[in-house]
Amino acid sequence: MSRCCLEVDDLTPHDVGTVLDHALEWKREPASVPSLLEGSGAVGLFEKPSARTRIAFELAVVGLGGHPMYVRGDEVGLGVRESPADVARTFASYCSVLAARVFDHDVLQVMADAVDRPVVNLLSDRAHPTQALADMLTLREHFGVLEGRHLTFVGDGNNVAASLAFAAALCGLEFTVASPPGYELDEDVAERARNLGGAIEVTTDLHEAVRGTDALYTDVWTSMGQEDESAQRRQAFEGFTVDDALLALASDDAVFLHCLPAHRGEEVSASVIDGERSLVWKQAANRMHSLRALLALLLESTVTSNVPTTGEVP
Repeated sequence: MSRCCLEVDDLTPHDVGTVLDHALEWKREPASVPSLLEGSGAVGLFEKPSARTRIAFELAVVGLGGHPMYVRGDEVGLGVRESPADVARTFASYCSVLAARVFDHDVLQVMADAVDRPVVNLLSDRAHPTQALADMLTLREHFGVLEGRHLTFVGDGNNVAASLAFAAALCGLEFTVASPPGYELDEDVAERARNLGGAIEVTTDLHEAVRGTDALYTDVWTSMGQEDESAQRRQAFEGFTVDDALLALASDDAVFLHCLPAHRGEEVSASVIDGERSLVWKQAANRMHSLRALLALLLESTVTSNVPTTGEVP
C-alpha cells in the first residue's frame, strides 16, 4: 500500500525531520536531488485556482526527474461526470503520484483509498499540509532549531491553522491560535495535536497570544468559497490585523509569516508584510523545496513497502 499525505499527521516526527533535512540539503546542492520520478508522470488535479501550489508541485516533479501534468476539476467533472475513485484509478494507470487541490477533503480520502499510489493533499477545506511543511522549513532555516520555539497564528482557525497545529506538534514547537469568538480552531484538531505531544493553546486573547512569540503568522480573513461572508468576516475580525503595534509585542527577533495571497490593510499591514522581519517570500519559495522532499519521502516509502520479503517462512 502506498503512503499518502492528506494531512500532516499522516507523517511521523521522523518523517517530518527527513523532509526538512532533505529540503535543506537539496536546496543547497540541487545536483544531489534523486531522480525518483525519472520516466514517470505526476498529475495535479486542481478544483481551486492556484499560483504557488501549482508552480511548486510542477517544479518539484521536474526536480525529481518526472513529468508534471495539470488537470482542472471541470475537465474531469469530478463527482459529476466521473466519481473521484474512478478519476483516481484512471490517473494511477498513467502516473506514479497523484496530487489534488479540492473543495471537499473527503474526495481526497476516496481517491487515496482507490489506488496504490501516493496521493498528496495540495489543499482542502480541512487541511493544507504542503503549506505547513514549507512553514516549518522556513522557520528551521531561519532559527536553526525548531524545538522550544513559539509560533502564534492570528486569524481564522482554518485549514492552514489546522495543518500548522499538527506540524508544530511533530516539530516540538509551542503553538497558539488567536481568533475572534466563533472562528476558533476546531477543538478536535487541537486535541489531535495534543495527542501528538503538542503544546497547543486556542484563545480569543490576541495580545496575550502574541506576547513574546518567536513567529507571528496570519492568513486572509475570507478564503476561497467564503466570499458571501466577506462583510461579516471583516466585522468579526476587526482588531485582528497584524500591524507594527502587534508585532512589537512579540520577541525582539520575531519573524512574520503569511501563506499568501495577502490583503494589505486587512489581515496584515503593508509595513509588516513588506518589512525586514517578514519571511513571506522565502516561505513562498520553500513551497517547492519542501514539496519535492515530501514527494521523495512518499515515493521511497512506497518502493520500500512494495519490496517482497525473501527467505523461508518459519
